[in-house]
Amino acid sequence: MNAMIFMALAAGLTSALMFASIISGALFSLLLCYLAPLPLLVAAIGWGPLCAAAGGAVAAAALAAVFGLSYGFAFALTVALPAWWLGHLTLLGRPIAGGAPSTGDLSDQPELEWYPVGRILLWVAGFAALSIVAALFTLGTDAASITGVLHRGWQRFFVKYGVALNEDVEHVIDMLTAIVPAVGVTVAQTMLTLNLWLAVKVTETSGLLRRPWPDLRGTTLPPMTLAALCVAIAFCFVGGFLAILAGIVTAALMMAYAFVGFAVLHILTLRMRSRAFWLGMTYTIVVVFGWPILAIVALGLADALFDFRRRYRQGRPPPLPAS
Repeated sequence: MNAMIFMALAAGLTSALMFASIISGALFSLLLCYLAPLPLLVAAIGWGPLCAAAGGAVAAAALAAVFGLSYGFAFALTVALPAWWLGHLTLLGRPIAGGAPSTGDLSDQPELEWYPVGRILLWVAGFAALSIVAALFTLGTDAASITGVLHRGWQRFFVKYGVALNEDVEHVIDMLTAIVPAVGVTVAQTMLTLNLWLAVKVTETSGLLRRPWPDLRGTTLPPMTLAALCVAIAFCFVGGFLAILAGIVTAALMMAYAFVGFAVLHILTLRMRSRAFWLGMTYTIVVVFGWPILAIVALGLADALFDFRRRYRQGRPPPLPAS
């Protein structure tokens, strides 16, 4: 119990310091802020969700006392809540129906079915979308005021770096203003997913992980996700704040399909020579240029429609494990 209390306080205060570093305005502090959920996720997966909940509550209260209620609320909404819930889902399992019952021996526990990775990805997408919507509400309560603040922000940015504002630059600013919410939710979703992966890897390395490592290459999203994506795309054309919200949801769901696309890529390249090189090049190109992620999204969507991985496994059995 003492160890759990110490871990909760340590994880909560570390996470709060990382989150509060954004006040400095330094570029490195942005990375620290994105990594703020990591200590609480490690606490949730290694010591239990209750540990993360206690640490998050202490951290939110400390931030509210030092920097104001808004900072505490932002931390609780964007860091503590996702860390607690994602940690809970990661450890959520149930006995497989028809499996052998437990005899009470620790070495003879019933086989468990763990919460699907694809559904965890959807929760990550939801939390990322929620954080971006909350951030937009700090700029205004309607589409005109939000886009106006973003537009003026880009204008100040260009003027600061000596770019004259003319008609062509204004068109560029309009385009940047339109894509800011989608880019924001994509970055937030990627970083939250990375935090969760790192937390599971840390707890596995330290021997605290209470579940087997998930089969990430078999990740699939629920079938209704594709229908939800189509509905979100349709609402992007209605205008107003609803269109902004639909754009955020669309970007979040497309990013979820991008993660599925990477899983498909890892399956389809099993028989390739220099597989590690080609996968490394793919990841590098996506990180450096950004826009090639659309091809990975298309691969994830195509797999949802045509089930490439199942066809691949039926036609070509996976390689034998190394002895």
